[in-house]
Amino acid sequence: MYKKLIPKCPVGLLLVCLLLGVFPLFADTRSFNVLFPNLPSDMRNAVFSNTGYIKVSEKASGYILIGGDGAYDALDPQIKNAVLGKNPGYLIESLMVIPETSGAITLLDIYNALGNIRNLKGRLYRSVTRNENIPLFEDATRLESAKKNTPVPDPRPASSVPRSETVFIRLKDVNFGNSYYRGDMMLDQYGLRYCLSNNKNLTYLFIPVIKEEKFIAQFYFEIIQEGVLIYSITGVDASDFIASKIDIGSAISKRLAVIISWVADGIGKTK
Repeated sequence: MYKKLIPKCPVGLLLVCLLLGVFPLFADTRSFNVLFPNLPSDMRNAVFSNTGYIKVSEKASGYILIGGDGAYDALDPQIKNAVLGKNPGYLIESLMVIPETSGAITLLDIYNALGNIRNLKGRLYRSVTRNENIPLFEDATRLESAKKNTPVPDPRPASSVPRSETVFIRLKDVNFGNSYYRGDMMLDQYGLRYCLSNNKNLTYLFIPVIKEEKFIAQFYFEIIQEGVLIYSITGVDASDFIASKIDIGSAISKRLAVIISWVADGIGKTK
């Protein structure tokens, strides 16, 4: 991203450009309406609620994006293209704004919240079959690498946000058991992107439910005038047999809601 912004720029000239603000890391704070214009009032109200707005589409019936295609002109196209390019069977979008009037929250707060993997452990979701709130992830830990499943501690809060970072995660899912993910974080022109994908099969009763790399979730965070924008778009592929036994859209939506609430709560705890 940044290499494209400053091609073949001599070091001396680059330093001058940075000092003069020609290549700012982040532009002026934008408003929600710039990013998602013309949303219906009921949808907008949901976005600014405690739970946010979530939408599930299936390839068979056609993808219907939040606010239509024009709603994404102000966002980095890679956010949606990385998911839509895989032509997934299911598409889940969510949009939420955490109101913040003091201007105290920063991208560093968001980055540090994303680093607290262990805080995913024990977060509750509503189980319809059990008719109660139960922990979705019985355990959550950062791993040494894709090939070494040795648990490693979460880092101490950082003092700056790196341009990019990759982490490996194991979540003990109440339904899918041990689930393995790769998280790729990168700074964007206006905010922070976090891509989460499964680097091993997700299984249910020892049967592969979602094969390796068939789950991809793009999370986008931006400090806007109204607060903190959290947008996600997720693509999932599952076999017809599994889809007939499990409501894939509902299952993934619940997990996304837990992840988003984890980040939202983490941002609040950093202040």
